[in-house]
Amino acid sequence: MARRQKRFTKRPEKPRFRINHQIRVPKIRLVGDNMDEISEATGEKIESGVYPVRQAYEFANAVGLDLVEISPKADPPVCRIIDYKKFLFDRKKKDKELKAKTVKTVVKEIRFGPNTDDHDFDFKARHAERFLKDGAKVKAYVHFRGRTIVFRERGEVLLLRFIKHLEDFGSPEALPKMEGRRMFVMLAPKKTALKKPSKPQKAKPASKEAKPKPPKESKPDAVDENIKASSEEGKPKPPKESKPDAAAENIKVSPEEGNQES
Repeated sequence: MARRQKRFTKRPEKPRFRINHQIRVPKIRLVGDNMDEISEATGEKIESGVYPVRQAYEFANAVGLDLVEISPKADPPVCRIIDYKKFLFDRKKKDKELKAKTVKTVVKEIRFGPNTDDHDFDFKARHAERFLKDGAKVKAYVHFRGRTIVFRERGEVLLLRFIKHLEDFGSPEALPKMEGRRMFVMLAPKKTALKKPSKPQKAKPASKEAKPKPPKESKPDAVDENIKASSEEGKPKPPKESKPDAAAENIKVSPEEGNQES
């Protein structure tokens, strides 16, 4: 026969904060910035201080709010009179802001052997330098395989040389130490060596399209005027009407006079 599968029901999550009747202590310390509002509702002057838990609960009922325990480990526990849903919302908002501000540390590993040559050492040191400039931690270790475990001194000298090579970019958190078949050291980046984030360039406002200017009326140039004047001078002038000469008139008259005389 097939066995019946057991159904697992999720247990209800315990509330992060105790409220109202869940607070089972004789006295609490009441704090908050709404004491004036509580005083007006109750008709008596109420200040921050130690009160019996029943009396604090009556204050909360008078205002229509909840009595919330915010520090249960204090002696006596610290409580506030506030709207519980609003209190949780503000709490989640603060937690999200804290998570956004926390910087995640990145650890990069650099592996060596006890017989690493100079070329390989320089190549890996350049990588470690770039990691430190980017703000990441560098964990350098020497792995000893088989019988190479007898060369621990070589591994220690190699790591000390590595620290000396990168002293301008990172500082060791501790001296090299052995862990199993590995000897390692952790380098933390120096603030002076970190790359400064490049500021995004502000986009220049789009220049207004230049409106086409109307073409200027071309004025006659002085050179053109001179050319026109010279061309007018070169044109042939009409001949003047010739007036009869006085000597020619005398010649014409003289033969007539001669005929008359004859």
